[in-house]
Amino acid sequence: MPALTQAVKDELATVRPRLQSSVIAEACAMFRFSGGLEISNGRIVIQGELNHTGAARHLWDLVHQLYNIQPELLTTSSSPRQTNRYVVRITQNGERIARRLGLLDTHGRLVRGLPTSIVGGSKADAAAAWRGAFLARGSLLEPGRNAALEVVCPSLEAAYALGGLARRMEIPYRARESRGAHRVDIREGDSIAEMLTRMGANDSVLRWEELRVEREVHGSANRLANFDDANMRRSADAAVVAVIRVKRAFEILGDDIPDNLREAGEFRIRYPEDSLNLLGERLNPPATKDAVAGRLRRLNTMADRRAEELGVPSTL
Repeated sequence: MPALTQAVKDELATVRPRLQSSVIAEACAMFRFSGGLEISNGRIVIQGELNHTGAARHLWDLVHQLYNIQPELLTTSSSPRQTNRYVVRITQNGERIARRLGLLDTHGRLVRGLPTSIVGGSKADAAAAWRGAFLARGSLLEPGRNAALEVVCPSLEAAYALGGLARRMEIPYRARESRGAHRVDIREGDSIAEMLTRMGANDSVLRWEELRVEREVHGSANRLANFDDANMRRSADAAVVAVIRVKRAFEILGDDIPDNLREAGEFRIRYPEDSLNLLGERLNPPATKDAVAGRLRRLNTMADRRAEELGVPSTL
């Protein structure tokens, strides 16, 4: 499993939904995307097979929280060279629990996508379902030309349902069939960061943004490779730090940012390679180098003070 995917799943496996409906949405999606239902000795068995031990334990906890039962938790491996697989199985009252989770409809028929209770539920439930689907069959590639947050879906209907949940959260996505499987992926950098945030992977968002900015700045740094100019290189490093701090400031302050500070921050993010002079010329109305520096400094200071009040990490 790629390191970035591993880190995201490590973090998501610790997220605890606040709403009962979100717990159901996450558990339903995890089972739907990692296995589903089977018949054993005439009884319905609910089973999910995962490749991440924390995700398996998380699914076990969700089921225990919902129904006060202890599912089976098994470890399997077809050969010593292959990664372990972790199986969560519900063998008792399988049909009743499958109906409650939305894996079966009210007539006892298999739900091939996701139940209407989730598809038409709240944005919190939509985010929980995405978290469950990612824990089950998701991956995240590092920023670059092929960057993507992707979930492999068990059916076309499941892909449509997952895409609809992304659309409800106003996150652009693409549903496609590739290598014999239905997939839903998110490719635009800001959209990937937004989905990670929605799912609750806050630390992973910061890491993703760091990698993304480094990649953007290194693109210009490579153009300087033939020049022995220490000042230019220091400026490139400073640009990385400045963009990361501004993005963190936006996360902390949300909508509570004066317009002039927000504009300066947005342009710093949009044009990470610009000098303060050039950045000031882009503003409306234009501003001096010192004015731009002052606005960015006030933005970070406001965010750091708010972070201290909230007890969360600052921009530094």
